Formats: sequence, C-alpha cells, structure tokens
Amino acid sequence: MSSMNRRSFMKRAALSAAGLGLASCFPCPGYSRELNINSKLNLAHVGLGGMQGDFHRSSCASENRVAICDVDAANLEKYGPDMPDAKRFVDFREMYAEMGDQIDAVVVTTPDHTHAIAAVEAMKLGIAPYVEKPLAHDVYQIRTMQKYAKEKNLASQMGTQIHAGDNYRRVVELVRAGAVGTISRIDVWCGVVWGGSPRTNDDVKVPESLNWDLWLGPAHERPYQPCYFGGNWRSFWEFGNGGMGDMGCHFMDLPFWALDLQYPKTIEAFAPKPADEDFAARDLHVEYVFPGVKGTTDELAVSWSDGDAKPESLKEYGVEEGNGVLFIGTEGALFSNYSTHRLIPKDKFENYKAPEPSIPKSVGHHKEWLDAIKEGKTDTTCSFAYSGRVAETILLGPVAYRCGQKLEYDAKKMAVTNCDKAAKFLKQEVREGWDV
Repeated sequence: MSSMNRRSFMKRAALSAAGLGLASCFPCPGYSRELNINSKLNLAHVGLGGMQGDFHRSSCASENRVAICDVDAANLEKYGPDMPDAKRFVDFREMYAEMGDQIDAVVVTTPDHTHAIAAVEAMKLGIAPYVEKPLAHDVYQIRTMQKYAKEKNLASQMGTQIHAGDNYRRVVELVRAGAVGTISRIDVWCGVVWGGSPRTNDDVKVPESLNWDLWLGPAHERPYQPCYFGGNWRSFWEFGNGGMGDMGCHFMDLPFWALDLQYPKTIEAFAPKPADEDFAARDLHVEYVFPGVKGTTDELAVSWSDGDAKPESLKEYGVEEGNGVLFIGTEGALFSNYSTHRLIPKDKFENYKAPEPSIPKSVGHHKEWLDAIKEGKTDTTCSFAYSGRVAETILLGPVAYRCGQKLEYDAKKMAVTNCDKAAKFLKQEVREGWDV
C-alpha cells in the first residue's frame, strides 16, 4: 500500500473509530493521493504570526499550502496573500472538519497551551504534525501526542531546528567517543527571561480582529490583556512555562541526543521567589538526577538555569558564554552552544584528534519531516517518540518549582510518587470541550 493510500485509509479509520468522538463532526475522506519524494504535500499552518510563523512558512514553501488558520484575522490578512491558494480559517477545528481529508501535514506554531489539541485533532485524521517546542503544555498532553503519532504511524517532528545543525552533530560524536571520559554532570543554561510580568488591571478592549475565546482555547476564562502577547504569554502558567518552556528543549536536546537519556528519577527546582499562582518562574535553577547510561557515572546529574541563574561550573571551567551546555567528565569538559564547541582545558586537548564525522548532514529540519511523510516513514530525528522525552523532562522542572519540593518521578506510571500536589500540574485542568 502506498504511503498516501495508507494515510487516506488511516483517516477513514480515524473518523469511524469508536471512542474518538469525531465521526459526527468530521467528513470521511473521498479520495487518496499517490505521492513520491518529488511530489508536493497538501500542507496546513495553524498559527501564523511572529518569528516562528515567518520561519515555518518559508521553510515549507515548497509544498502546497491548502489551508491556514489563525485566531487573529489580521494575521490571515497579512500573511494570506503569500499563500493565495490556501483557504483561511479562524478555528482549526472548523479547518479539520471541512478539509481534513485534503490535508497531509500540519505545522502548529500557536502558544504552548493550544499545541496539543491542534496536533491531536490532526493526528486523529491521519495528518502528520510538526509542532513547535516544547510540544505541549503539560506532561499528559505530551504522552497523548506520542500515543497518537505511534498509533497512526505518522511522521512527527518537534521544532528544535538547531538539531539539524552540524555543530551539534560534532558534539554528539565527541561525547560518544569518550573525549572527556566518564561523564558525571551536565550543566545547561540560557539567559532567556520570561515570567514574573504583572498584568494590568485596566478594562482593555479586545481588538476587533482577535477571537479572544479561541485564543484562550483550553485555558480558563480570563479578561483580555495586551501583556499576554508579543510572546509574553510564556510568562504565565496558564499559557506557558517561562524561560525553561521557551528554550529548554533547544539546549537539553544535546545531552539527550548524545547519551540517549530517558527520564529523570528526581527533580528539584529553585528560584529567588516562591512560586506564584499565575506568573511563571524567572531565574530558575533545576537539578535532575538520571539513571546512569553508557559513558556516565551510575547516577547522572543534569541541571538547567535561566535568566540570571548560572551553574557554578562556569567559573571553574572558564566559560563566559551566556548560554550553552557543559559536559563534565573524568578527563575534562566539553562546552557547546548553537554554533561552536570546545574541549576544556585547552592545553590538555591541544593535540586531541576528533573522531571522523559519522552522523550524516541534515537535509534540513523541516525537509526531514516532509520527506518522511512522502516516503511513508516515521523516523525523523526529532519525532515525538524522541523529542517527547526531552519536552517531558523540561516541563517537569516547573512542576517541581510549583510543588516546592524535590520530586521522585516514576516515568512508567507518569506519576510523582512523593507529592500528591504534582498530579494537577502533570495533567492540568482545561475548559470543557478542549480535552485531548
């Protein structure tokens, strides 16, 4: 069965399957398309504004954009002319209901709190998803996204574009070659600052172009405030997870890739101020302990720091960069950021011969995913099966901070075993009708 015939079959199966609750609101597909690597996919975009929207639209310009969706009609007017054949929607549920049988793939670049519902509803129809980091708003949503990607045999990709760069590949090869010996600790940091931003108390009118109820989506009802926009929604627990939710997946991706990490067994978080009910954390420091893997000590310490928080190891190893990853081993240390890396101390590794490159060059983060769909494959480099572990670990940091204690985590059960309070953060309450 060709990849597209199979996908069309999966859409029909999804629409008729008991328990998914879709048969009454989604049409059955009436046709199937044959595709090969040189064909074009029918692609939809959910979320058009901001830097992410611009980047993803241009990266997928090779495909047929058949539908675009944004809760702000102004964005549809602004970006629609660049995709003249794409039908415009304000509600992605209506887009799937009307065109679900015509869409092969969807790119989701909305705020975090609507990632999961937009992606899951697509996957139920056999539509392959590309979703920006950190995949979802809570751990339960990530697990649900992984479940549907696997059950529907779909090519999925998380938007950690730096994963496609050559620099990360060389670092992974060095770690796996044992360049710094047995690794006992990895420190990850980024100077990004979100969180702690106050809301105004003014009665501000919702812009005429914006559907505020749809923007809220799964979030609890609250008055419109301009401070939720311009990316600052990350500063509020209802919509994001602060700086860690924003940038954690980009940097934590490197140790996960290099060492094939699974899930942490303990998580502890610290910040200058106690957790607020509404505002996300800033200057957050998180300490994880992972079970040891090949190339590490029996227990592996991994940390995250954002804003003004910095790991103590930076001074010891003379690292001055504002963000990066530091692998600390018995023979030295390995620093990397997006574009460069170096072994520390310099004089010790002056004559070190790096291993020959063995990880193939990427064809491009989006193209990997697009090609996989056309070829009927699911093994993208940042598939939900892999990237979900990274994203889940990231989201556990804010959970520990909000619980105010060191957490013991049972990944198989998706449960914190020593703090009942954690359950409401692992699976957050959503508005009626917005469950995944």
